[in-house]
Amino acid sequence: MAKKRNTGYAFSLYQDKEKSPFDRLFDIFKELITHTSGDFDEALDWLEQLDKEYNLTDENYTLEDFVEDLKSKGYIKEEIQPDGSLSQSITAKTERAIRKNALNQIFGKIRKKGTGSHKTKSSGVGDEHTGDLRGFQFGDAIESINITESLKNAHVNHGFEQFSLTEEDLVVEDTHHKAQMSTVLMIDISHSMILYGEDRITPAKKVAMALAELITTRYPKDTLDILVFGNDAWPIQLKELPYLQVGPYHTNTVAGLQLAMDLLRRKRNTNKQIFMITDGKPSCLRMPDGSYYKNSNGLDPFITDKCYTMAAQARKLHIPITTFMIAQDPYLQTFIDQFTQSNRGKAFYTGLDGLGEMIFHDYESNRKKRIR
Repeated sequence: MAKKRNTGYAFSLYQDKEKSPFDRLFDIFKELITHTSGDFDEALDWLEQLDKEYNLTDENYTLEDFVEDLKSKGYIKEEIQPDGSLSQSITAKTERAIRKNALNQIFGKIRKKGTGSHKTKSSGVGDEHTGDLRGFQFGDAIESINITESLKNAHVNHGFEQFSLTEEDLVVEDTHHKAQMSTVLMIDISHSMILYGEDRITPAKKVAMALAELITTRYPKDTLDILVFGNDAWPIQLKELPYLQVGPYHTNTVAGLQLAMDLLRRKRNTNKQIFMITDGKPSCLRMPDGSYYKNSNGLDPFITDKCYTMAAQARKLHIPITTFMIAQDPYLQTFIDQFTQSNRGKAFYTGLDGLGEMIFHDYESNRKKRIR
């Protein structure tokens, strides 16, 4: 039996009659599987506890029926363990459902767009019509000509009796250029992300899943790399997000920034950015000989100075860093202020509830870069 913990959700007896019994349970299951980092048995254990307390099922649809439906619909699979026992785990289909659920929760119902790019402030030959009209210029694409307005011009200039359409009559409609963006999302998985009974990693994980779903559905031409940092930093795949857990790590912010910049150097896009979700306290560095320098007592100038240097390097590479600090300690805010000044980036001091909305807003606003 899993130990009861605060998932941050309150359950009531209300049931949406428009949803099937499976869909109602599946909504809860997706939340639980996120909090248990993909552990199906623990999530099912939680669901059983909630069922006992809130009567989520009845004789017409039981938890056994729900598990069988999960299997038949392809949301879970059975695997034989080395000891011969049978275990159940979630599938890629469930992982996608969790990402979509996170997107809807955090970013709302966002309509998908087929070409996934972002508006810029400059107009010219581009992808999206602005409604602004101008005279035809050499080099304008034929498809940008507004036939209706051009015919009106020809009528005014030549009349119907001697109708003709000349280059001087042609009118084109300006279009917006659309920018591609390469983003690296850094997630702090140090032990402090679950200290004092506050679960900071689950909201961070949800934001990462939602952002990934947003980019793949609305902006498929953009790229998103995700990395985690503790004592070291390493990239993770999208499919690993539901299983992400905090480790017994210190916080090597420098290693995370080094890896983020290495990933972005390989991208051809001119628009690049780093999002960093952290509780703000760097406490570890890897030394040239491979050993680790660690100090959890306050802010160590030897460590923070390295962070400022990395922030300045990113600025020289035209890579802005947006830091989402999910802690309220004044001395940590002072560090983030100086870090942000070194990069000329942005920082948000946010609680866990508003984290997703803030990252979404910043992602959207950062897309509007001027391209000539």
